[in-house]
Amino acid sequence: MMFIFFFLLLSLGFFVFSSSTTITTCHRDHHPPSYPFIGCLVSFYRNRHQLLNWYTDLLSQSPTQTIIVQRLGARRTIVTANPANVEYMLKSNFTNFPKGRPFTEILGDLLGCGIFNVDGELWSMQRKLASHEFSAKSLREFTVKTLQQEVDDRLIPMLEEAAESRRVLDFQDILRRFAFDVVCKVSLGTDPFCLDHSQPLPPLVKAFDAASEISAMRGMAPVFLVWKIKRLLNMGSEKKLKESVNLVHESVMEIIRNKKENNSVNGDEGGDLLSRLLSAGHGEQVARDMAISFIMAGRDTTSAAMTWLFWLLSQNEAVERAIVDEVKLVTDKNNIGRARALDFETLKEMNFLKACLCESMRLYPPVAWDSKHAAAYDVLPDGTPVRKGDRVTYMPYGMGRMETLWGKDRLEFKPDRWLDDLGEEWENRVLKPVSPYKFPVFQAGPRVCLGKEMAFIQMKYVVGSVLRRFEIKPVSGNQPVFVPLLTGHMIGGLKVLVRKRINEWL
Repeated sequence: MMFIFFFLLLSLGFFVFSSSTTITTCHRDHHPPSYPFIGCLVSFYRNRHQLLNWYTDLLSQSPTQTIIVQRLGARRTIVTANPANVEYMLKSNFTNFPKGRPFTEILGDLLGCGIFNVDGELWSMQRKLASHEFSAKSLREFTVKTLQQEVDDRLIPMLEEAAESRRVLDFQDILRRFAFDVVCKVSLGTDPFCLDHSQPLPPLVKAFDAASEISAMRGMAPVFLVWKIKRLLNMGSEKKLKESVNLVHESVMEIIRNKKENNSVNGDEGGDLLSRLLSAGHGEQVARDMAISFIMAGRDTTSAAMTWLFWLLSQNEAVERAIVDEVKLVTDKNNIGRARALDFETLKEMNFLKACLCESMRLYPPVAWDSKHAAAYDVLPDGTPVRKGDRVTYMPYGMGRMETLWGKDRLEFKPDRWLDDLGEEWENRVLKPVSPYKFPVFQAGPRVCLGKEMAFIQMKYVVGSVLRRFEIKPVSGNQPVFVPLLTGHMIGGLKVLVRKRINEWL
């Protein structure tokens, strides 16, 4: 086994360092340049730190916005930015494109048999269960109440102190801590107090971060066999992953058992998702895996989307001003005074803020790409043949940068593209219907994100609450770098100064 490991590394080094030219362009068929046996491993390795832009360039040059990637140590992969292909995968022929075993191997250690890591009957059962819970008015009310508490009691006081002391904050880190507090309260009914900077981050948070990052790196590894060997030998990053996953699982299981004991004594089922799962009679492991999946989905996605929006708004002051005006308009109309938080009905009316969030996620989607695996031979609508077992990846990041989909101004931040022009004043305009297969940030079809509307409510609440009180100004004018782990983060964070708004309506 070790011989195979060193042979692969030696072969990779030979092909990379013996080549005298940088092979990062595509052939006339718009697929990455390939060689016998190793496929496109050389160009993949050379572009491993810029895979998103490399794939996007190849896709934009392809007549069908689809490319085929074949490399040593990985399955044949079809990457597409074609909405017809995306709709075929996610809806029309949904049953032939499950997540598949290769995906569940990558995330299986962390997510177990949670809803985001299973197919077939197990997925269908959990989907029905989750759909029922997410449609409950009581869970929505519990979520809004949790947001109010977290914003009013922690986030706003922290920003006020930073504004007075002119202390530089990493706003990405703040939003991630905030989101972890909220998702743990809503999913587990427990408060990790991440926004309390006087205390170190809880071990659960650190373990969750480590497990997420290492799991993501598995999927981006040039040669999949390497991480599998490391896991077999329990060494390096795989050893750390095992330790982190054990801590996450044990921590959540301890919360479950304490909750069951307290509920049996006090008869209080609680409003959080975990209490609902347990009261419905589901087993501890099912409840654990589902809760971890929802933490994964609800924590880094919303914080990533908001991080990029705050940065984009700092570059577009007129758009930021329009959001502040919209918050004032809808709160005045609904008679929400200075002392009151935003409520659910008010949040639903903020169409311009939603357009800004959509435009931000078009350019910087929280999940840059998503893959399925073909269960049987197939042909995509653009004519691309798919073999059984092929990995088929659709790419929201690349799709947001396709001129054929968004026009020549595709790289510009223009929230107006999401609004119908029904009047001269922006407050009279409504959101355009946009195909989820053109904008698959929340997936689409049977697997469409159940928490989509709840995510928008959370993001609107935070952005609206912050901007009506503060200006968020990055300390660096440099273009931040987008890195696609399980969610798309900003390398180095978003360092900002916070200023109170002067002479505002608050």
